[in-house]
Amino acid sequence: MEDDAKKLEEGRLHNKDDLISEKVNTTSDHNGRGDAIDHDHEETNKAAVAAAPLVADQIKGEEQPVLVVKQKSKRVATLDAFRGLTIVVMILVDDAGGAYARIDHSPWNGCTLADFVMPFFLFIVGVAIALALKKIPKINDAIKKIILRTVKLMFWGIILQGGYSHAPDDLAYGVDMKQIRWFGILQRHSPPKLRPTALEPGHLSIFTAYKWQWIGGFVAFLIYMITTFSLYVPDWSFVVDNDHVSKKYLVKCGMRGHLGPACNAVGYVDRQVWGINHLYTQPVWRRLKACTLSSPSDGPLREGAPSWCTGPFEPEGLLSSISAILSGTIGIHYGHVLIHFKGHSERLKQWVSMGFVLIVIAIILHFTDAIPINKQLYSFSYVCFTAGAAGLVFSGFYLLIDVWGYRTPFLFLEWIGMNAMLVFVMAAQGIFAAFVNGWYYKSPDNSLVHWIQKHVFINVWHSKRLGTLLYVIFGEILFWGVVAGILHKFRIYWKL
Repeated sequence: MEDDAKKLEEGRLHNKDDLISEKVNTTSDHNGRGDAIDHDHEETNKAAVAAAPLVADQIKGEEQPVLVVKQKSKRVATLDAFRGLTIVVMILVDDAGGAYARIDHSPWNGCTLADFVMPFFLFIVGVAIALALKKIPKINDAIKKIILRTVKLMFWGIILQGGYSHAPDDLAYGVDMKQIRWFGILQRHSPPKLRPTALEPGHLSIFTAYKWQWIGGFVAFLIYMITTFSLYVPDWSFVVDNDHVSKKYLVKCGMRGHLGPACNAVGYVDRQVWGINHLYTQPVWRRLKACTLSSPSDGPLREGAPSWCTGPFEPEGLLSSISAILSGTIGIHYGHVLIHFKGHSERLKQWVSMGFVLIVIAIILHFTDAIPINKQLYSFSYVCFTAGAAGLVFSGFYLLIDVWGYRTPFLFLEWIGMNAMLVFVMAAQGIFAAFVNGWYYKSPDNSLVHWIQKHVFINVWHSKRLGTLLYVIFGEILFWGVVAGILHKFRIYWKL
């Protein structure tokens, strides 16, 4: 401090404010390579606030007015844009997939646009959690936050996808507890993750620093693979109620390692753990050629269709959720790269190389028929293919938005990403449309939503398929993008 006082006297520091600013910058520079940037929220640099009055007091030796130096941290816009893209694709495939089956979920093996939604969500959740936990200094506080968020996701998942909500077309609500669906999209996003740690020198240090994270992912991989290929699946039966008439169906299995719809270990585990009445009753395998002549679209069952075509299957079940941990683990790794590597080229090198490696592994496994890409089973090749694709898309967004500065064309996606939970609930789950449909004239089919769909889009274009697609783009995606932009203007966000 004597040197600082001497500088002040000699005029090399023009005033105390310069000295305070100098000390604050020094404090900020010692936060580490990646820790100086808050990647998820714009917050005041607390070290700067604390350093300013302290330096002033040391100069004068007495109390001085506190000078607060606020340094807003940089927000990585790619996170919001990627999250917004995922929400947009979800709305598109959910509400237009019925008209365009090619973008709907693959009936079994293969990967369509809809099949990228879940792993993209898990990927970006992993990235966000890695960044969020970096900001929580105490491990107990981090654990409390994770538990609270998990409970919230489980609650909303059961309400929205457990059968309680029938939005948007059915104005009724409520669910028979004997048939409630316990698993869904939001529930799969709730497992806790590991906190960031220090990074040692070396090319593989980003992996070794988080070895327990990768060991956990490898254990999940082993559990999934061993169970999938070694568990014996016996015959099973189910009952279908049609017009108050119950009919029982028997599915013949008695095998191990089967990766088809009827006799796989993923479905068997869910039937045993949750009970057959608590599984999803409209699985996508109904659109297979073995089940309907309308394949890949939905349609009436073909004559002589296998009994399992009308059976239940849980696409977000227990064993597949264990495999899905790997998607989140890879997302966390990308978040750790963002934290620990300062340069754009270093980050992109790590991300792009891993993305390409994962895609190559998936292609080899799929086209050799070793492990087909399959969303319903959440197969290992599916994990690699979708996580690799997510990594490359994330890298592309980062290059365009945060490196080259082309942010304006992606503001629409950023706004949606900043209010992802709101848009997911109101648009993707149809809650807002259900509210509007509740105000109808004479008939539930005569509401504002139905009128807009019919008279503004379908009748104008003389095509139900094209009209449906345009309604989803303009009446849902564009509408909620504008709403999210307005909410962002007023700093209103729905966070869990």
